[in-house]
This record gives sequence, C-alpha cells and structure tokens, in this order.
Amino acid sequence: MFMSKSSASLDILPETAVSALETLGSHLRIARERRGDSLKTMAARMGTSIPTLRRMEAGDARVSIGVYAAALWIFGKSETLAEILKPGDDEYATMLDVNRASRKRA
Repeated sequence: MFMSKSSASLDILPETAVSALETLGSHLRIARERRGDSLKTMAARMGTSIPTLRRMEAGDARVSIGVYAAALWIFGKSETLAEILKPGDDEYATMLDVNRASRKRA
C-alpha cells in the first residue's frame, strides 16, 4: 500500500486552495477526455503512473507540481506557470513597496 509523506502545508491548506486544485484537476481530465486520450496514454506521455494521474485529476494536493507541469506542457499551457505571481501583478507587494518608499521620504 502506498503511503505518502505528511506535510504541514497540506494540513493547513485552505478550502479555497483545495477547491482550486480540484477545479484544475477537473479541467485536466476534461482536456484529456476531449482529446480522446486514455488514462494509460496520458500517464505514459507525462511519465507518471495511472494512479498518480487519477489523483491529479481529483485535485489531490499531494501530487507534485512537476506532474502538473508535465500535464500543462502536454496541453501547451506550461507557460502559464511562469505567469503565476509575476512581480508586476502582485498588488499587495506593490502597495508595500509604495509604503516603504513613502516612509523613506518622510
């Protein structure tokens, strides 16, 4: 029987993040099915096992980001990973930068 390592980050994962992973997994499953790929074919293309692919499609947070990256690459979407948390799009960090700059002038 497979036992994965427990991670504190998984224990504190908020419901919104769990829901986002479930949605991503569902989207990946739909994309695979629309292309007519079986679990076996897709798992082989990704270099992973069918059980891992099933877990990923179910939104299991224990699946490594590398497996998700492989799936995104297959669907021509791997560049979307680089867009996550782009410094220019981080409004909160920009606000902190402005506040720090304002304090330096004072």
